[in-house]
This record gives sequence, structure tokens and C-alpha cells, in this order.
Amino acid sequence: MFLRPYRRAPFSYAVKISPSCPVTQRYLNRSSTRRLNWRHRCQCISSKNTTYEEEKEEDISRAILIWRAIKLPIYSVALVPLTVGSAAAYLQTGLYSARRYFVLLASSVLIITWLNLSNDVYDFDTGADKTKKESVVNIVGNRTGTLLAAYLFLALGFMGLTWVSVEARNLRSILLLACAITCGYIYQCPPFRLSYQGFGEPLSFAAFGPFATTAFYLLQSSTSELPITGTIVSASLLVGFTTTLILFCSHFHQVNGDRVVGKMSPLVRLGTETGSKVVKVAIFSLYSLLLVLGLCRALPLTCIFLCALTLPVGKLVVNYVEQNHKDKMKIFMAKYYCVRLHALFGAALAAGLVYSGSAKAAQWRATSSCTLSTNPKGELKKDLVHGCIVQLLKCFLSAPAGGNKDNILPYKTNLSSYCC
Repeated sequence: MFLRPYRRAPFSYAVKISPSCPVTQRYLNRSSTRRLNWRHRCQCISSKNTTYEEEKEEDISRAILIWRAIKLPIYSVALVPLTVGSAAAYLQTGLYSARRYFVLLASSVLIITWLNLSNDVYDFDTGADKTKKESVVNIVGNRTGTLLAAYLFLALGFMGLTWVSVEARNLRSILLLACAITCGYIYQCPPFRLSYQGFGEPLSFAAFGPFATTAFYLLQSSTSELPITGTIVSASLLVGFTTTLILFCSHFHQVNGDRVVGKMSPLVRLGTETGSKVVKVAIFSLYSLLLVLGLCRALPLTCIFLCALTLPVGKLVVNYVEQNHKDKMKIFMAKYYCVRLHALFGAALAAGLVYSGSAKAAQWRATSSCTLSTNPKGELKKDLVHGCIVQLLKCFLSAPAGGNKDNILPYKTNLSSYCC
């Protein structure tokens, strides 16, 4: 309080004393020079700090730039539908082809690579990725080369999918996979670009859920086509649900940029605050749907139990989005938390299906061995097929020439004991 009048004193004296006074002019010149020097120093220090922070941020960005461009965690959207579909096929048939699984996995990774690269190219064309440092086009600096590489990956991936479909002699699977790829194309590629109209989430749900998961389920068949059961339909719905959540949360940090280029994503229409509430409702709906499917016995109880263990991860997603939906830097990580939920939920779902399939196969083997051990003649057969063949031969060799059905009936009864 006592220093302010003292500091303002020279100005009051300068007003009272004539400006033509040499002493006054000398004092004013010195004070103005000091002020200018002090401002210049402050500006230099501020610019140095800003430059240092920008260089530091640039160094950090360069260190993680390639990692963000590769988007390795996002490739879980290729792994989860394949794993869940194969597990559902194992539950149905007790069979599993590792060779087909890995061929399909490699082909799916190529398809996802096409999606990522082409998405960067077309977003670069519209200006949505103009300031996106982790865009592949901005890193490589070659739009045409990136686009050609994207469609090369698409061709190789589709060739792998077609080869497995031909080997499995399953036409339905390749049609479903073609529908899934079509959803990916009209999602981002011109002239459709339905993601700019807000239809990206429904297309993602259909592509990775009912289409891809069901197709991978059908491709694990050995000789005949598998039936479309309630189990695979329920599992595909859950996979599509968690995949769509990843896409929805990936738009939180891009709302302003999407609005500028006219990309009307759901978050642009709703806003981040309402979007955080949508995420909360989506997580609640996911586990509610899981419980309903378990009560309806569309899914085994082991799936319900194991998937319920991922509930803390779902709560983590909800809390993180609610707390950071206004912070562009922090909300960037929301999609990776959703990827974590997607991967763990899919792994739990597949593990539950495999466990139920193994228990079912063990029960079938125990029943078969028990039936064979109680053969009326006391003969222990090695397997069910051998017993059926032997019983058929006995039936035809011991039947009378007249072909009386009453005499053959006991052999049919014995045969049914092997086949049940």
C-alpha cells in the first residue's frame, strides 16, 4: 500500500515540472528505455520458453508418431471377430482349424490396414487430417503412394479370404465378408463417405458384428455348412457393440476439426457432454444385453460369468470419458480404453465358448465310451464308427432270405444303442 505512491511519484512530478526541463527529459528517457528493455527481455524469455515447449512437444510427438500412425491396438477389431467366430464354431462342432485361423487373421489384418490407410488419404483430401501429425499421408508425404498401398493390401486380404472360402466350400461366408468390406468402403470412400453423414457407427456395427463374426464362424466348418444358431448371432451382436464404441469414442478429440470440414459425426451433432452420457448408457446396455442373452440361454453361462469380470474396465471407460470429455489432450486416450474393453470382452466371450465346447465334447466322449462298454455281446469297441459298421454287417449277414422285418428289428435296436 505504501509503495504505490512512491512508484507513481515520477509521473506526478513529470506532470508538474515542465517537459522542456533537461533533467525531466533525461529521467523520462531513461525510464522509458528501461521499460522497453524490460519488455524486450520478458518477450525473449517467453519466446524461449514457448520455443522450448514446442520443441519438447515436437520431440515427444516424433517419438510416438509412428506408433500412433500404425494404430496397433486398433487391429484388435480384426482379432476379436475371428476368435469369437472360431470359438462359436468349436462349440457347435468340436472342431478347430489352426491353419485357417491364421490365414484369416493375416487377411483380416490386411483389410484393416486398407481401412486405416484409405481413411487417412480421404480425410487428407477433405482437410480433416490437415493438422493431424500422425496421419500416414502427412508422415510419408505421398498421397498417391499411400492410396496405392492401401488398395494393394485390400486385394491381398480379399484373396486370402476367398481362398479359405473356396477351401471350405462355403459361399455364404464370402458373401458376408464382401458385405463387411462394402460397409467399410461406403463408410469412408468417395462418392459415398457416409461417415460424414453420421452413419459410421451403424456401418461399423454391421461390418464387424453380424457380417464378419458370422462369416468366420462359417469358415471353421469341415465338410458341411454350419447352421446359424442363436449363439453365433448373440456373440456377433456383442462384438459389433464393443467395436462401435471404439469408433464413437475416437471422435471426441476431433469434434472441432470435423465440424469445420462438414463431417457430421454423432459427437458433432450431440456435443461432448451429451456424448459422455451416451457412452455411459452404451456400457450399461452392453452388460444388460449380456445378462439377457444369458438368461435366454442364447449364450453359455461361462460366457456370462467371464464377460462380467470385465465390468471394471467398462466402468473405467465411463469415468474417464465423463471426467475428460472437454480436455482434447486427455480424451484422445478414450478410444484406447475402449480398445482394451473390446479386447478383454472378446477374449472372455471366446474363452467361455471354448470352455463350454470342451465340456460338451468331454461329455459326448464319456457317453460314447459308456455306451460302447455296455455292448450286449460284451465286446469292447474302439470307437463309435467301428461299432456301427460291425453291427450293420451282422444285420445284413444274419437276416433271413425272405427279408422278414421282425427278425431284423433286434439288430436295429442294437445298432441304435451304438448311435445314441
